[in-house]
Amino acid sequence: MLIRAGYDIAYDCAQPTPMLLMLHVRPERHTDLKMQENFAVTPAVPFRTYLDGFGNVCTRLVAPAGVTRFTADFTIADSGVAEPVPEGARQVAVEDLPDDVLVFLLGSRYCETDRLTALAWSYFGNTEPGWPRVKAIAEYAHDRIVFGYEHARPDRGAAEANYEQVGVCRDYAHLAVALCRCMNIPARYCTGYLGDIGVPFDPNPMDFSAWFDVYLDGQWWTWDARHNHPRIGRILMARGRDAADVAISTAFGKADLVNFTVITHEVVP
Repeated sequence: MLIRAGYDIAYDCAQPTPMLLMLHVRPERHTDLKMQENFAVTPAVPFRTYLDGFGNVCTRLVAPAGVTRFTADFTIADSGVAEPVPEGARQVAVEDLPDDVLVFLLGSRYCETDRLTALAWSYFGNTEPGWPRVKAIAEYAHDRIVFGYEHARPDRGAAEANYEQVGVCRDYAHLAVALCRCMNIPARYCTGYLGDIGVPFDPNPMDFSAWFDVYLDGQWWTWDARHNHPRIGRILMARGRDAADVAISTAFGKADLVNFTVITHEVVP
């Protein structure tokens, strides 16, 4: 299938402001692009891109005083098949993990393993290691948090999400990631596009989505604690330890968000 996706995002800056953006499709999906991203900045200012330590495509620029608009519009090919469920996937012993995977066992800004380890072992210590344990953790996060855009808060970590029991997709992902790490299962935070493909239409405005990957049986597997079932048409933009590593924009000065529109849907022949 073909999926059309993109965004129209604008910030109002009081003065020229350096900005860092993480809005591009991950390099692994570039071969699937049927129409390039056509990233544009209005008014036109110089920008450059680079790959960060997690392999995400980052954009650097200085936004002028006033409103600066960022847009992109692209078409990408997708298998149209729901992501696989890792039934039977085994947990890898810590001593056997690849060196580059170990960082995803450590606590991070929004995944406070030190505050959740006792809870994790009390709830999941008797579950079967591997996919059954990850499934139990995802189900816990799914049931623990009540979704609502009105509950969005940029400084909420996994421990607070567990206590407050409300949040948005990033909170589900942070809680699942933190609990997996507490149980010695490497987990990483992911963000990107997820349209209403193969599921009932959601009347809420489209937004970027957050989910997580877990390392089992020698490979990474994608799962989503908010929806808690396989989905079709996920388009990865960035991944890291938590949301601090994959913020769609970071302004080194005052920048007020004045427009935020995201699209992602199947292209119907």
